[in-house]
Amino acid sequence: MKTILKTDLTVRDINEGFVYNEYEGKGLFGWGGKLTIQPEYQRNYIYADGKRDVAVIDSLLKGYPLGLLYFVKVGEDKYEILDGQQRVTSFGRFITDKFAIKDEHGMEQYFDGFAKNLQDKILDSQLTIYICEGEESEIKEWFKTINIVGVPLNNQELLNAIYSGPFVTMAREEFSNSQNANIQKWSAYIKGDVNRQEYLATALNWVSKGNVDSYMSQHRFDTNITELKSYFNSVITWASTVFKDVKSDMRGLEWGRLYEMYHNNSYDPNKVSEILCKLYADPQVQDTKGICEYILGGCKDTKLLNIRVFDDNTKRVVYEKQTQEAKLKDISNCPLCAMGNDNNKNRIWELKEMDADHVTAWSKGGSTDIDNCQMLCQTHNRAKGNK
Repeated sequence: MKTILKTDLTVRDINEGFVYNEYEGKGLFGWGGKLTIQPEYQRNYIYADGKRDVAVIDSLLKGYPLGLLYFVKVGEDKYEILDGQQRVTSFGRFITDKFAIKDEHGMEQYFDGFAKNLQDKILDSQLTIYICEGEESEIKEWFKTINIVGVPLNNQELLNAIYSGPFVTMAREEFSNSQNANIQKWSAYIKGDVNRQEYLATALNWVSKGNVDSYMSQHRFDTNITELKSYFNSVITWASTVFKDVKSDMRGLEWGRLYEMYHNNSYDPNKVSEILCKLYADPQVQDTKGICEYILGGCKDTKLLNIRVFDDNTKRVVYEKQTQEAKLKDISNCPLCAMGNDNNKNRIWELKEMDADHVTAWSKGGSTDIDNCQMLCQTHNRAKGNK
């Protein structure tokens, strides 16, 4: 890959013709229309937080260098930003009065309100830019390399860069757009940051059954995202139909996997709601994240709920009581062994050879307290648990 160093360009030059799309949250063009600020392989603009964007302007006012910028030559007098779009978008947004910074008196000031000498100081700041030329594979590899520092690209942002094309462009417009009216509904089930491509990553993970890389490669040049949208909406619709109640820890569950396993089953949303509310209110349930899958699976796998277990002191007290009574009767201190006819009928088990068990099962309303605890030999306890 060939590179040329340019040091004669200023903020004023790059900001000429700056266009920022508020709806999509990204800078589009600059340098008199010659520069594409956010090509499709770039991540969304993430500096609009009142800290990092302000820090860019503060650096310019103090005369600090903004660091190296990398542009890719993509045609005759046409360029794309390979690295530096966050910084370029930040000073472009400030110069076009999209945000303000505080002056030495703590008063917010927009660029238009700055003194002329301060405006010129920003606009005349010189930039250090490498112009790169090479094959697409070389450019993408360089993009990954230079993004090791700073705010690292996450996996989906890297995949967007590797498989840039019409499919990624349309997918980002749908799933990486913070202005999309559906985001609020989706956020009940998806955890992550829209701008960091985490909603898109979830949608792709669902439709590809976890084979995101392969799916993006296969669909890279598709001119529609019909399958992606349809599958994603099917999962969301199914989840919101089965579960009328929205709980905070539903966010981030493996809804794609749950949809594949259970969407052909029929559920009564009212009955589901009744069970759901009861389980959330049950102090014995220690893992509420497993409640949805527990219900979908027919309320059978209690391991998903991590039901509260008996503490060591309770086990010791119950063991001593059972053992004392068993010795007086010359029977086993395991109630189930005592009922049998084998060699263990009179066996006194050690504490370490026994497990605590609910006399009345938790699923039938039994509580995890000393009055509902019995000690069974490990063989009988495991056999009982497998029924």
